[in-house]
Amino acid sequence: MPHPYVLLSAAVSLDGCLDDTGPGRLLLSGPADFDRVDEVRAESDAILVGAGTLRADNPRLLVNSAERRAARVAAGRPEYPLKVTVSGSGDLDPTANFWSTGGEKIVYTSDKGVQRATDALRGHDDVDVVPVGSGDVDWRGVLAHLHDIRGVRRLMVEGGGRVHTQLLQQGLADELQLAVAPLVVGEPGAPRLFGPGGYPGGPRNRMRLVETRPVGDVVLMRYVPTAPGTGNVPSAADHRWLALACELAAECPPSRTAFSVGAVVVAADGTELARGHSRESDPVSHAEEAALAKIGPDDPRLATATVYSSLEPCARRASRPAPCARLILDAGVRRVVTAWREPDTFVASADGSGLLAAEGADVLVLPEYEASAKAPNRHLG
Repeated sequence: MPHPYVLLSAAVSLDGCLDDTGPGRLLLSGPADFDRVDEVRAESDAILVGAGTLRADNPRLLVNSAERRAARVAAGRPEYPLKVTVSGSGDLDPTANFWSTGGEKIVYTSDKGVQRATDALRGHDDVDVVPVGSGDVDWRGVLAHLHDIRGVRRLMVEGGGRVHTQLLQQGLADELQLAVAPLVVGEPGAPRLFGPGGYPGGPRNRMRLVETRPVGDVVLMRYVPTAPGTGNVPSAADHRWLALACELAAECPPSRTAFSVGAVVVAADGTELARGHSRESDPVSHAEEAALAKIGPDDPRLATATVYSSLEPCARRASRPAPCARLILDAGVRRVVTAWREPDTFVASADGSGLLAAEGADVLVLPEYEASAKAPNRHLG
């Protein structure tokens, strides 16, 4: 299910707090970082905050720079990003700054909260109220609606901690931007960026640091999650790893008699175990075969690993005794993510996914990457 690129943005203390327990808001960043946030907002299609943050902070969520707003308009975009909030109960204050400033707004709520939210916002003609889920708000439904119906491709999430926690726990965050302030809150009751619970990859999952730089007296740190999803439920990292597999397919030596395919094997904690591409080791090697050959057969991480392949692993082949689907199963891997089901170009009625599923493997197809997977194979017609 396609969804926007989800960027979690927050300012935190050195001990991971979003605020202290005092009556006023603790300012963790300064003018230079406020301007950086303004720039990130201007680059986004939508900005999202939870209803709790609306009540606690009463934010406007505007692009403050006139030059950046003008650049958006010149590019054919609305002056302000779409403003989004989420409230399962529909309990919203119609006098909040959120409703009276900026452009269009949207509220996602539960089936039970629709009437309450609609009644509270009566008279605000630029606000849509959309039910997503019968109990708690369905985050995948929210993101799918933003992507498919509202055309949002880049979503900035500015809190609060509960929203950040839920998106990260469900594997829906593509990037974390943390402005770390040079102070320690030290209060046990202070709100923290992330709450307790299970996260993709578990406590051993190490995210990848992609940037660090000073911004005034705070330090900006940007991370991307790397842990695969579980079963048939995709994570944001699944998209990145599959995109890499599609890029690897372009490295294949050209052939008129075989597909160009890329593959990556990733451990449950997000560690890349190996990568490969078709014809990498010899003229008839397949991508999954080339990648798995680089991993020791007794590596315990294979049992919970994911194989990403730009093309569905083959179920039959003439060049080797075992097809790639069988190699994956024999290696102990039980999760495969692919972009493109194998056509009948070389093998009729190919069904690697069926072979994998019949022996207990989860197979997830992300069709939004099909065009990327096909690109290195255009010469095959």
